[in-house]
Amino acid sequence: MTTLSTLNKFKKDGTKFTCLTCYDAMFARLMQQAEIDTILIGDSLGMVVQGHDSTLPVTIEDMTYHTANIARSNKQALILADLPFMSYATLNDAIANSRALMQAGAHVIKIEGGSELCEIVTTLTQAGTPTCVHLGLTPQSVNVFGGYKVQGRSEDSADELLADAKAVVEAGAALLVLECVPAKLAQTITQAVDVPVIGIGAGASTDGQVLVMHDMLGMVHGRVPRFVHDFLTDARNTEHSIEGAFALYRQSVREGSFPTAENQFD
Repeated sequence: MTTLSTLNKFKKDGTKFTCLTCYDAMFARLMQQAEIDTILIGDSLGMVVQGHDSTLPVTIEDMTYHTANIARSNKQALILADLPFMSYATLNDAIANSRALMQAGAHVIKIEGGSELCEIVTTLTQAGTPTCVHLGLTPQSVNVFGGYKVQGRSEDSADELLADAKAVVEAGAALLVLECVPAKLAQTITQAVDVPVIGIGAGASTDGQVLVMHDMLGMVHGRVPRFVHDFLTDARNTEHSIEGAFALYRQSVREGSFPTAENQFD
């Protein structure tokens, strides 16, 4: 069974690890067979499962339902689950909703933001709930950012992201996710903190990689993000199967052939 101790050892040893989003039992079983290290029940389900334009309409009830789906069939991967939009606006909300996700089967709770989350991170950690803090492009703040844009490109914003990462780790965060930040900044943050860092559109220097499952299977509606690769139709997927795509993704991350320079931001 993959645990936080496993991921910490991976970071220490320089072993890259994998994460994919998942929302139901069947795909969780296929990921287990492909030995995917961690599974994220992401609020991305709002778009890829529910048909919304963003993650904002997703509720805590949605998240607990899909988390329970995964937990019933998963025997190997570490399970991360998102607290959805405005479900942790207050400390009491964060406690109650984290309890719901943990009781549904999550091992780690993921929240989006920066140093303003420190009190929540510390409180949850002291209560036995590990946290993963999502930095950079945080989809729940899309209206604040004015769209889906790369974060941390200016010197000031890069310094702020680095400071936020250090602050939440100091507060007790067990993992970080960096989304759509320049590869050099992601490398700096990964080296500056002693917890595993998972990247998406953050270059190859992070400790792990995460993709939305539908994206890496080629089911992208509209423009394909730079950080996405279609592992289902990749010629190396000789089985031409979904499980083969998952296995190829794991192999590519482990050996360092994904992500490439074409998948990152400068």
